[in-house]
Amino acid sequence: MCLIETFDLTKQFGELVAVDNVSLRVGAGEVLALLGPNGAGKTTTIRMLASILRPTHGRALIKGFDTVEDPIEVRRSIGFLTEHHGLYTRMRSQEYLEFFGKTHNLAASTIEQRSNDLLDRYGLSDARDLRLGQFSKGMRQKLALVRALLHDPAVLLLDEPTSAMDPASAHLVRESIRNLRSSKRAIVVCTHNLYEAEELADSIAIIRKGQIIAHDTPTMLKRRLLGEPVMELRIVDRLDGVLKYLPSELEPIEMGENWLRYRASDPDRVNPSVLHAMTQAGVQVITLSEVERSLEDVYLQVVGGNVGSEGEL
Repeated sequence: MCLIETFDLTKQFGELVAVDNVSLRVGAGEVLALLGPNGAGKTTTIRMLASILRPTHGRALIKGFDTVEDPIEVRRSIGFLTEHHGLYTRMRSQEYLEFFGKTHNLAASTIEQRSNDLLDRYGLSDARDLRLGQFSKGMRQKLALVRALLHDPAVLLLDEPTSAMDPASAHLVRESIRNLRSSKRAIVVCTHNLYEAEELADSIAIIRKGQIIAHDTPTMLKRRLLGEPVMELRIVDRLDGVLKYLPSELEPIEMGENWLRYRASDPDRVNPSVLHAMTQAGVQVITLSEVERSLEDVYLQVVGGNVGSEGEL
């Protein structure tokens, strides 16, 4: 089931085209990470998804509800963690959550139960009697996330969810996002944290100057933009005596005394052949593994301008 759909979604501010013909689909159970430099159009895109901004052109659907024609239904269906939280600093956390629970027409008992559960989950139970103005930046970020989750929405729009958090709190939030993945929920995460995107997302859309210029799974983005995976073979003995046993399809990249890095056009077929050849030659293999390639390599290549439109990938 598709919970988020956009069709040529476009937003102009005067002469500036902030979002340019963005088309996306996020199904139930999926996490999409939206990456891009500052000013690329990430926040503008999710503000249109949240019915806060009206598109100049195109349309967006949340659970089938049009963000322009059915804004009330859209807002009932989403939990939105904004970059700027808008917390009411004189309120205490329980009062704050009661206020927002009532805006979603939740029963008082439901608000109390969910508030207690969520405050406990995010380590805020001991701060329930503090005014929000006394909260640290990280505590405010976690409370804003609690607010977004309070009505158990089908769609979560998270703008920099771990911003300003210490490592332990950021880890807690990432674990929570994993746990929030379900067959009934779709999640969009805007983040500058490439590790976070690769760890959490089923698919990644990279946006530059308002346009989606790369969109795929992390694995496929690496393969399409960085080439076939690079494998590393390490053996007990010296390498120069066994090169003759290796399959001819290998494309050596670099080697050392007892290791070789290579690329193959069909690694699923070639890698077993490498192991078989080493066994037949009586060579002891220490490891045969893929050399790790980071999402940062992909991101820098795309944002750096070495890739054209998405269709050219």
